[in-house]
Amino acid sequence: MKKLAIILASIGAAAGATFVGWQAGGARAVPTPARQGNAQAEAKAPPVTVAPAIRAPMVESVAVTGTLVPRTDVLVGPEIEGLRIVEVLADEGDRVEKGAVLVRLQRDVLDAQLAQSDAALARSEASIAQAQSQIAQAQANAEWTRGDLARSQSLLKGGASTQAQVEQKTSASTSAQAQLQAAKDGLRAAQAERKSIEAQRRELMVRVERTQVRTPAAGLVARRNAKLGAVASAAGEPLFRVIENGEIELEAEIPEARLSALREGQQAFVTLTDGVRAPARVRLVSPEVDRLTRLGRVRISLGALKEARVGAFARGEIEVRRGEAVTVPASALNYDAEGASVLVADSGLVRSRRVTLGALDGGRAEIRQGVKEGEEVVVRAGAFLRDGDAVTPVQMRAEAR
Repeated sequence: MKKLAIILASIGAAAGATFVGWQAGGARAVPTPARQGNAQAEAKAPPVTVAPAIRAPMVESVAVTGTLVPRTDVLVGPEIEGLRIVEVLADEGDRVEKGAVLVRLQRDVLDAQLAQSDAALARSEASIAQAQSQIAQAQANAEWTRGDLARSQSLLKGGASTQAQVEQKTSASTSAQAQLQAAKDGLRAAQAERKSIEAQRRELMVRVERTQVRTPAAGLVARRNAKLGAVASAAGEPLFRVIENGEIELEAEIPEARLSALREGQQAFVTLTDGVRAPARVRLVSPEVDRLTRLGRVRISLGALKEARVGAFARGEIEVRRGEAVTVPASALNYDAEGASVLVADSGLVRSRRVTLGALDGGRAEIRQGVKEGEEVVVRAGAFLRDGDAVTPVQMRAEAR
């Protein structure tokens, strides 16, 4: 019996068996070192990249799209009808000052009418001078007859004159007074005629001045419809469209749910189709929402930006809030029907957390609820990880964060 035990022990040691001895109740099996290494390898957790939730500056913005339009579109047209265009002095793309002449119209007929008015004004001046001379003569005659009547009345009292002579002198004085009044009336008529002619002349001068079509505001010529030789008319298209001061705006529409977050004066950035990104400001938030589309209108002022073209498409970002918040990489977010979640690494295990999101800025997401500052989240939470999985956290480098 003793010899059999020794033989079996030798065979087990040589073959790496699990039997190391005998007990009264039978053999006891223990794992060998080779099998322990395999079990540890199988139990080793996969490495995942994690990063801590940190407090960082965040900017919440509202994205909008729309069309570039002039802030103020100035229409330049003729104020006088039926005259031919004889000169065009501006073209599209030109910058013009306030009051600059853009078009000249034919004025030959008006010049002839102005010459006639000058002649009529000269005649009225002569009539006024003649009336003034007649007044002077009539006034002198009236004074002489009044004195002659006074002398005759005095002589009548002394018996040196007769009643018939006094009556004759009285009639002459009355006639002289009537002539004086007629001369004064003639002067007033001549003066009234002169005023009428002067008014007509001023109207003609206005018409002559309007043959020079001027821009009422400084700005950039956006469109030219004026053609040399055409007859100018206020009923058709304006001769020019001028963007006042060259100021361009982005006119965009925004859902009514986001409209309440916008205020006049908020900072914004507008990106043009050629990639130019320009600073801007909200100038106008419309108080009206379209009842069919449920969209409100907002205007973002770009100023006199050279690269902006009226009618072009553009995108805008309006800054509605700025501050510090707890943030995680945006790639750490998982989305499903219930909302957003992240995987938090804790003591070698991952735990799924529902989170309330805030703003997204620069590849980072604001976490309002669900994760605290300093907790580590899986940077790329793929579908291969589930709640409760064991992992080996690997810290993300600071420069990568």
